[in-house]
Parts: sequence; structure tokens; C-alpha cells
Amino acid sequence: MKVPFLDLAPQHRALRAEALAALAATYDATRFCLGRDVEDFERGFASALGYPGALGMNSGTSPLHAACMIAGFGPGDEVIVPPFTFISTVWGVSYAGATPVFADIEESTFNMDPAAFERAITPRTRGVVVVHLFGLPARMDEIMEVARRHGLFVIEDCAQAVGARHGEVPVGLIGDAGTFSFYPTKNLGGCGEGGAFVSRRPDILERARLIRVHGSEQRYHHSVVGANFRMDGFQGAVLGVKLPHLAAWTARRRSIARAYLEGIRLGGAVLPRGALPGGSVFHQFTILHPRRDALRAHLGERGVGTDLIYPLPLHLQGCFSALGFGPGSFPVAERAAQTCLSLPIFPELSDEQVAFVIESVNSFR
Repeated sequence: MKVPFLDLAPQHRALRAEALAALAATYDATRFCLGRDVEDFERGFASALGYPGALGMNSGTSPLHAACMIAGFGPGDEVIVPPFTFISTVWGVSYAGATPVFADIEESTFNMDPAAFERAITPRTRGVVVVHLFGLPARMDEIMEVARRHGLFVIEDCAQAVGARHGEVPVGLIGDAGTFSFYPTKNLGGCGEGGAFVSRRPDILERARLIRVHGSEQRYHHSVVGANFRMDGFQGAVLGVKLPHLAAWTARRRSIARAYLEGIRLGGAVLPRGALPGGSVFHQFTILHPRRDALRAHLGERGVGTDLIYPLPLHLQGCFSALGFGPGSFPVAERAAQTCLSLPIFPELSDEQVAFVIESVNSFR
């Protein structure tokens, strides 16, 4: 049996006729930049997930950049970020000219450790970017208590956590700004790049709306320094077709994760026990194992696809070498990078494929 790590084709085959009809309508109406398709998606996204409003953007990186612009980060400022995440988490900080400062993660959740976050704060700290990694909300109660005490601007990177909630609150509404990615591999993925910006604060949401279109409320008049972060109409149309299916896709991801949590009995494996069904939306199901590379080879021989997400923490990336961090600086993140292995988890997996993944993991010696 073959079990791919990810296969986008079944989902797109099922929606092909509806998606192509939506794209054709957008094409015929020439609604190419923002426009009705994007507005309809924004309203649907906000309504379905519990946001007061949402702004579609052209990638998952752009709303992070916009949030850093709104926060006013700049040269001489420090912004705390986790070292175990995709690099887009930090790009907005760097684009603003501020300095990323890393705070280690918790092994049980892969998310930022609130105690490490507080230890990283200095008189130059202006904010924090908190990632809800692999779909699991971070420990926002503790993080927000620390952030409020120090007067920090809090950005939630929800790229992997669309549909997740922290208690009764949707992720993205706990801090000052929330950002999403609709990259094709995400739980709600477009047919290309896309992202969204949300906030519980109307003033921040409106500032992001202004920044998104070159800082312009009136054509050819620019009141603030802005950017071109507009979502294109085709992505709005496709995402509008996909959005009604998100709840069912999330339920299936949680069902697969439950099967993995109940069925995997491999000695030495650390399962994402902090990511219990109902809390995480399971963008990834990532385990740790001291013989990760041998386990991956074993699964590959049996036809089970896997991935390493992420094999090198950010503080050891060449682009951040000037910050001066070396091996051992953030041991939990480094241990995760050296031992992590992500298993297949996407809604179209069959029960037979899930059972085969479990059997294959458990047969490793």
C-alpha cells in the first residue's frame, strides 16, 4: 500500500467543477484584484470562524509584515519569536528592521514556552510573534499575562491553525493581530498564494486595510506608507468554494489524529499529547523519535510518505548567523529539529491507509 505524505489531487478533483465555475465567473467579470469574490470570502471566513472582520491578502507572509508595520517595530527594537517554525514567522520582524530574539519551545506542544518568553524580554523588547504550530493553540493565557505586564504588541501566527480556538476564542483574536496563510498545503488552501489578517481591535483592522492597498483610501492619495498586499480575485473565488468544507475537513483530521494517538505504540516515540483532538486542528501530526532517520527510512520502504518539519531551527539558519546563536542556544527546539517526523494527515486519507501508517510505525525495530 502507498500512503503519500500529502496529496492535494483528490480534494481538487472533488471540487473541480464548482471551482472552475467560480473562476470562470471571476474571469468574465474581470474581478482580478480584490473585488466581490474577495469580499464575499472575507465575510464568509469571518462569519464561519467567529471574527468581527477579515482582510484577504496575497500570501501568509504579507499579514505578518503588515502586523509588524502596524506595531511600529523598527531598528533598535527587539521582537521575541520561537526558533522552531517556518521562517515567514520572522520575516515581518526583519522587514521592519527590528531584531528577532528567540525564546525556546515546549517539547510537549512545539509552541513557545511562556517562561522562556519572559526570560527573553529586555528593555528593548517591543513585541512577540506567537505561533500556533501544527494547529495547536499556544498557551496564550500565560503569554498574554506576561505581554500585558510588559506592554508588548502580540501577533498571533495562525498560518497552521485555521479553525482552532483557545477556549471559546478563535485564534487570532487573543493578541493584537492575527495572521493566516492559505498556501495550497494548508488546512484551507488556495490554488496559489493567499493569506488573511484579523484583529479584535477595529483600529488595527482598519490600519491593515489601508496598508494593504499602498496606504491609500483615495486613489493616488497615500496617507501612510503601505504595500501591495491585495488578494487576487481568483484566490478569493477558490477559497469561497472551499470554505464550506473546512469544518468537515477539520473533523477528519482530528479523527485521523485520534487514531494515531490511540494506535501508535512505538517505543521511544513522543506523540503530540498536548495536541488532543478538539484543541488542535492538526495541520501536522509530528512525533519525536531518537532514531528518526532510521524510522523515516523504514516507513519509506513500506510506502509511507513522511516529512521533516522543521529540520533546522531558525537561530541556526544562515540568514540569522549575525545574531550570534550557535548550537545549544535553544536545546528544546534543536532536539525537536533533530528528532521530529511528520506523518501523513490530510482529510482524504482512507481508514485503511491510516491503519497501515500505524502498523508501519509500530513495526519499526
